[in-house]
Amino acid sequence: MIREVDLSLYLVTDTVLCGTLGVAATVAAAVAAGVTVVQVRDPLASDDEFVRLGRSVAAVLAGTGVPLIVNDRVHLVAAIGADGAHVGQGDLDPVSARQLLGHHALLGLSVQTGAHVEAAAALPPGTVDHLGVGPVWWQATKPDAADPGGLQTLAAIVARSPVPCVAIGGIDAARAALVRPTGAVGVAVVSAICGQPDPAAAARRIRDAWDAAG
Repeated sequence: MIREVDLSLYLVTDTVLCGTLGVAATVAAAVAAGVTVVQVRDPLASDDEFVRLGRSVAAVLAGTGVPLIVNDRVHLVAAIGADGAHVGQGDLDPVSARQLLGHHALLGLSVQTGAHVEAAAALPPGTVDHLGVGPVWWQATKPDAADPGGLQTLAAIVARSPVPCVAIGGIDAARAALVRPTGAVGVAVVSAICGQPDPAAAARRIRDAWDAAG
């Protein structure tokens, strides 16, 4: 089954960075300015808090056509009314995640190395829909992230991957333009939108840079 989605500008939320504006309002502004996918992430929230957060984002995305992805907590996708999940190398394994999600939901997987992409390529067809590749550059949003792999590693993973790849890690408008020639189908950002004084303007700068590089 093919689950196609526009991954060109992928927003991963950060509750702390969004501050007083809040996650839902940040998402609404960013989507209006060109964000095409939203992943809700809050590792500090309890499951109940996370469901409330997810539902608030689902409400602002209703009618936009922009899918909502849940970070890590595959078991909460249905309760939130989300469109799928994203798992990392240390989270629930992709095959089990797919079994929980069923055939129709989206599933993304984080990879950092050639070995990771080889393992992803060996998964049963239809297990994952896309890969999140990175960090590409140094970033401060996720303290336990791997060291950055750079554009060369990104390009090598894209070339080997059986599914579309999204770059993440230290990406802003200027770097979005550098990512596109690697063959990645999009860029994922956190602090480049969350916590910015004007999330809509920030999203629009990245959107314009990505589009101009095509």
